[in-house]
Amino acid sequence: MADENNQAETPAVEATGAEAGAPQGRGPRGGRGRGGERGRGGRDGNRGRRDDRRGNEDGGEELIEKLVHINRVSKTVKGGKRFGFAALVVVGDGKGRVGFGHGKAREVPEAISKATASAKKAMLRVPLKDGRTLHHDGNGHFGAGRVTVRSAPAGTGIIAGGPMRAIFESLGVADVVTKSVGTSNPYNMIRATFEALGDQTSPKSVAQRRGKKIADLLGRGGSQTAEADAAAVVE
Repeated sequence: MADENNQAETPAVEATGAEAGAPQGRGPRGGRGRGGERGRGGRDGNRGRRDDRRGNEDGGEELIEKLVHINRVSKTVKGGKRFGFAALVVVGDGKGRVGFGHGKAREVPEAISKATASAKKAMLRVPLKDGRTLHHDGNGHFGAGRVTVRSAPAGTGIIAGGPMRAIFESLGVADVVTKSVGTSNPYNMIRATFEALGDQTSPKSVAQRRGKKIADLLGRGGSQTAEADAAAVVE
C-alpha cells in the first residue's frame, strides 16, 4: 500500500511541477521575442554608450557642432513614398581645429549623428593669429563655388554668412572677412572654404621650413618690431 501511495503521489508531484512549469515554458517562448528584443536593445544601447565614451576620450574636450543643412529626398514605391534625410554638419573645438561631414539616414537624428561622426574623423588644424583671426588671405574653389577669406583687425567680427559662418564659429575665429562668388550650394561652399583654410600657414612653420628665424621674416617694420612680433607669434 505504501508503494502504491508513493507511486500515486509521484505523478501528482510531477504533474504539479509540469503545471507550475507550463507558464514558465510559455514565458520563455513568449519572452523569447521580448528577451531577444531586450538583448538587441541592450547591445545597441551598449554600442551607443561605447561611442559616447570613445567620443569623450578621443576629443578630450567639448566640441562645437553646427548643423548646416538638411536635405529631404523621397522615393516613390508601390506602397507610397519613402523619405530619406541627408545632413551636413560642421564640428570644431574653437581652438583651431574644424571638420565637416555628411550622413544619410531614414531619420533626421540618425543622419545628424552619422554626419557628426564623419566630421570628427576628418578634422583640419588651421593656424590662427593671436587665436582670433587668420595669418593671411586665401582663396578656394570647388565646383562652381569660389570663396575668399581675409584676416581682419580686432573688433571686426565674423563677416560671413551661411555655411561659412558656421565654419569660422566652430574654428574659433573671431575676426574675418569673407566673400563667396558663384554657387550657393552649401556642400560646394564648405569644400571651397576648407580648401582656402588648408592653404593657411604661420610664420613659425615658414621659418622652420626655410631654416630662418621668425624675426627675419617679419623684419619689414624694423628689428625691434620684428623681434616683438616674433615673440608674440603663437601657432
